Amino acid sequence: MMRFADASLSTLIQRDGHECACGRTHKVSIDYLSIRSGAIREIPQALDAMGAQKPFVVCDVNTRAAAWEQVERVLGEAGVSYTLFCFPMTQVEPNEEAMGSLIMAFDAGCDCIMGIGSGVINDCCKVLSHAVGRKMMIVGTAPSMDGFASNCSAMIREGVKCTLTNAAADAIICDVDIIREAPMRMIHAGLGDMLAKYVALCEWRLASLITGEYYCENIAQLMRTALRRIFDSAPKLAMRDPDAVQATVEGLVLSGIAMSYAGLSRPASGFEHYFSHLWEMMALERGQAFELHGIQVGVGTLQALRVYDQIRELKPDREKALAFVRNFSREKWEDELRRIFGRTAEPVIALEYSTFHNNDSQEHAVRLERIVSGWDEILRIMEEELPETETIAALMRSLNMAMEPEDIGFTWQDTRDAFHAARDTRKKYLTSSMLWDLGVLYEMEPRRG
Repeated sequence: MMRFADASLSTLIQRDGHECACGRTHKVSIDYLSIRSGAIREIPQALDAMGAQKPFVVCDVNTRAAAWEQVERVLGEAGVSYTLFCFPMTQVEPNEEAMGSLIMAFDAGCDCIMGIGSGVINDCCKVLSHAVGRKMMIVGTAPSMDGFASNCSAMIREGVKCTLTNAAADAIICDVDIIREAPMRMIHAGLGDMLAKYVALCEWRLASLITGEYYCENIAQLMRTALRRIFDSAPKLAMRDPDAVQATVEGLVLSGIAMSYAGLSRPASGFEHYFSHLWEMMALERGQAFELHGIQVGVGTLQALRVYDQIRELKPDREKALAFVRNFSREKWEDELRRIFGRTAEPVIALEYSTFHNNDSQEHAVRLERIVSGWDEILRIMEEELPETETIAALMRSLNMAMEPEDIGFTWQDTRDAFHAARDTRKKYLTSSMLWDLGVLYEMEPRRG
């Protein structure tokens, strides 16, 4: 069977998909993909591959300035008609208001969606595409996130950061000439989102061991190979080196393909992302600005690696863990979430009782036995997957990236709160879930560099 790490991008996106030793057939619904210098000239070919003629074009003030002139010229030369919608602000939140604006502006005479942008524009366009039943193209303007090819969108619903599964983009155009001119903080964001994969892959294996959830080594190896290439070329990003930028964009697209293959975000997103998710929820509750997701994820990756440094020093204590759960106070837990999240706490609390059941004592007992009996395997997985914390810190430092929560406007208390409450916001087994199972989560906290 095919080893995904050795396959080309064009092979990986073949419509028939690929049978895998994990027992599944992996596929992604991408009709057209181009990552190269001058790729923007291929928009007409991408539209043809999608079977589309009139796009509903979505951008914001920043992405319009970055690429609309080139896109408009290409569309005009090809005689392609379109309807343009531009969000009238520089920072769009991927929430009900943004989606309401898109739905109200949507031209039903358009037969596809074309997003010009990256993170939020891409996510909102995927949700819109799914809602109105049209295919979607993304014209990337920055290497700032890994959602180009994923089949899910990071959205904010009722103030809670959530992942909506919809569909991957049907066409992806990433012109390296445009993307390398993105603000350096967006390049930092893309690298931060890729460095997170070390933690995500480790946690995916741990979650599979502890909960029995699905894991595919072939997909994981695809991500490891992309990571090695990106890490080796990362120092050249400071000079906007085209090859380094292309390697980063290809890695980000591969990350999305890996998520689509797996049918979940595990190959690309783990505990480290939840620092970013919770910081954003805190900021939204307070009405304060926050950094790009990938920059926050980079900071979260360092925090997660420091947590793993502490985990290596642990020795599981079965009786302590069982006593912790016996004495767990749901009332105190609810009060703590209300302190951390304010009004947003109520939907989170309701989901625990209706859907998540993360605090269930019977499920805890089963997981605990697997942790205790498999502790040596847990340590071995960490050794195989995780780089040295200082190796990642040194790379980020050399590129002048944000490294500590204070660098991006969050306090140390915010970081402790994010660490302790991350497990409460989703039905997803995180590193902090394992620490809760061991009865030590609230005794620990991230360490400063």
